[in-house]
Amino acid sequence: MRLSIQKYVLQQPLEVQAFFTLVDTTAELVGASEKYWASKETNGARIRILVEIAKAGGAILPSSLAERIGVTKANISVLLVPLEKAAYIRSFDHPGDGRKRMIELSPEGEKLLEDLLPGNRATITDRMKALNENEMHMLLSLLGKLQGRGPL
Repeated sequence: MRLSIQKYVLQQPLEVQAFFTLVDTTAELVGASEKYWASKETNGARIRILVEIAKAGGAILPSSLAERIGVTKANISVLLVPLEKAAYIRSFDHPGDGRKRMIELSPEGEKLLEDLLPGNRATITDRMKALNENEMHMLLSLLGKLQGRGPL
């Protein structure tokens, strides 16, 4: 291996080591969550959309939903199609602006969340038990700091 790239591959500074450890740990934890969703014949992306709609009070503009989950407005349209086909969401005219459409959870979408979220949250809780309560608060504080929010 060339010496010029060795320092970027083998001799990583502490900040880079921490970053990649965070990335690897996140991937492992998301993988455990995705395994649960796959066992229920769905995926985390679809559930995340439904959860974000629920967090918004049950209805939201697609553009706001796209912003919340970090995708483009064009991508959110594609992501909503299978949820609407499965009858987990439905769209309706914005009450104040007929040019806009809103997305809302359907009763089927609410039932899906009621049925599946407890098991997923138990899976996550089980994986996070490696940390005690003080460590969990410290982790939240450190992650908040990295996100520029300061301690949580």
